[in-house]
Amino acid sequence: MTETKKISRRELIKQGGLALSVLPLPFPLLTFSNFNEMTDNKIFDVIIVGGSYAGLSAAMALGRALRNVLIIDSGLPCNRQTPHSHNFITQDGEKPSVIAEKAKRQVLKYDTVKFLTDLAVNGTKTDKGFEISTQSGKLFSAKKLVFATGLKDIMPNIKGFSECWGISVIHCPYCHGYEVKDQKTGILANGNSAFNLAQLIRNWTKDLTIFTNGKSELTQDQTDKIKRHNISIVERKITSLKHKNGVVEEIIFADNSTFELKAIYSRPAFEQHCKIPELLGCELTEQGLIKVDTFQKTTVDNIFACGDNTNPFRAVSYAISTWGIAGVVLNNAMTEEEFLK
Repeated sequence: MTETKKISRRELIKQGGLALSVLPLPFPLLTFSNFNEMTDNKIFDVIIVGGSYAGLSAAMALGRALRNVLIIDSGLPCNRQTPHSHNFITQDGEKPSVIAEKAKRQVLKYDTVKFLTDLAVNGTKTDKGFEISTQSGKLFSAKKLVFATGLKDIMPNIKGFSECWGISVIHCPYCHGYEVKDQKTGILANGNSAFNLAQLIRNWTKDLTIFTNGKSELTQDQTDKIKRHNISIVERKITSLKHKNGVVEEIIFADNSTFELKAIYSRPAFEQHCKIPELLGCELTEQGLIKVDTFQKTTVDNIFACGDNTNPFRAVSYAISTWGIAGVVLNNAMTEEEFLK
């Protein structure tokens, strides 16, 4: 008799997943399945507000679990000016819009997932779950909600900054630092933020200058440590950025003097792109992010959040990574509720 080899539950799941991955698909990729007001139901298991990377990933997990899902998205992702996505394995150097479109095509293999190009403007609790209304006047209901709405960056009052944002004014060296390595680079920040960025960015370039855009708020100890590494500190007020199609060329100061450089790191203030979670009672952290637990649950029952709106790591790869937790935990909750009725 052949002895049966015992394997762990983790290994069983892993092998099952690998087996599924090699099975041929019985149908071709379809164009994205838009919501049809005349024929489609307006009652869903889950409404996902935000249809970029995190939202689409959550929709795929739920679609594969046979859940009726509506994605509502306005079509204005926060990285829409960013020319290329980096530090994302298999997609390094790809355009963000290309990644998103490919994701959309794959998600709509699952015919229980619908997509609506619209802006969600309000949400209310009901006896059966929630209702979401849109800018165009449509009203939908669902048992559960997922907010994958990202963050809205608040641009400083510097002419040209918003045009350069995501192109040559960048927030993350892990996403874009390699492309501007060893170039003449600025840091537009003050105080602790400037000090922390100086330590980090120096790994990618030694030709570095801090622009505090006014009086420095660095401590004397921080200033001494910065200057020890030949990093200059400029305290002049900035009025504009001279650029060509978003590629910065010079900083222009209030006294009309200029400073030539190739890239600027900046982390402007931000706010939640969507106010509906707050209206429904979801708590925010001190940093203004939606408070979630390790399973992406907000402080309101049956509301989940994932992606940039919950964490300061502003990266495509991170946004996608949070989908699985939200999507799987959501479906597990629904299956348990249905089974125990």
